Amino acid sequence: MLTIYKTTEQGLETIEMIANGAWVNVVDPTPEEIEKLNNWGMDMDYINYSLDQDEMPRMERDEEYTFILLRIPMYQPESDVPYNTVPLGIMILGSRIITVCRYDSEIFKPLTNGKHRYLKTGKRYRLALYIFLETAVRYLNLLREINRATEIVEDRLQKSTQNRELLELLKYQKSLTYFATALRSNEVMMERVQKTQLFNYYEEDQDLLEDVLTENQQAIQMTSINTEILSSMMGAFASVISNNLNGVMKALAALTIVLNMPVIVSSFYGMNVALPGEGHPLAFVSVVVLALGLSAIAIYVFYKRRWF
Repeated sequence: MLTIYKTTEQGLETIEMIANGAWVNVVDPTPEEIEKLNNWGMDMDYINYSLDQDEMPRMERDEEYTFILLRIPMYQPESDVPYNTVPLGIMILGSRIITVCRYDSEIFKPLTNGKHRYLKTGKRYRLALYIFLETAVRYLNLLREINRATEIVEDRLQKSTQNRELLELLKYQKSLTYFATALRSNEVMMERVQKTQLFNYYEEDQDLLEDVLTENQQAIQMTSINTEILSSMMGAFASVISNNLNGVMKALAALTIVLNMPVIVSSFYGMNVALPGEGHPLAFVSVVVLALGLSAIAIYVFYKRRWF
């Protein structure tokens, strides 16, 4: 999908044809759309970099263009790892800016719905900074979602005797690992961008870049804290599951002993030999009372030991 935006007096609008000062946003491009990008001056290598799942953040600059690649967070509930990162390519080419990504990301919605009133497609570097900022904000939002999800799993784990919850936590731990790697790589790329002084033309851009670096650093720290908490929690709850299973086994063992008391007594009085009190009219009642009494004693002992 290829969409062209341009800022006019009425705000950010979608236009049909490429123009100076336009923003071209491309999501999972078709061969025809890739050919258009190539015709507009975006080299095929940079298109492939933007669509390569394993590509790492970096910046390349020439007299005619500036190419920036960063990794943005994605929520994919159908995947084995629900929270992952994907590359996003930003090509500043002449008076235009082109963004290329294989997936449609939530970071573009605030940019197109008027959240940033100073956003103008003609100010290409400022638009790139807003993309950086929304990327960091999206990381923070997804980290909060991971926190809430792990708290729900934590509540279930307290009574669990299975590995399902631990495997679910393992998915979130993988997600945090991907986030940490991407955020650190993004930070290195942004620091390099800062050193090139691309955003020194306007004081507002310099302040915005500082905000971006601060938000990204906050996301890195939050990811690090969550990773440490999750790692320690997984170790602790592995022991909890083991203890819960031991409790179940103790309860089953105690229940087996209690149920076997009547069986033992009835086995003795079921033998075809002479037994004490076998001629008494209340012999059957006495045997039942004896069996139930022994079971009651066993229940009392196990209750005191907290096996039930």
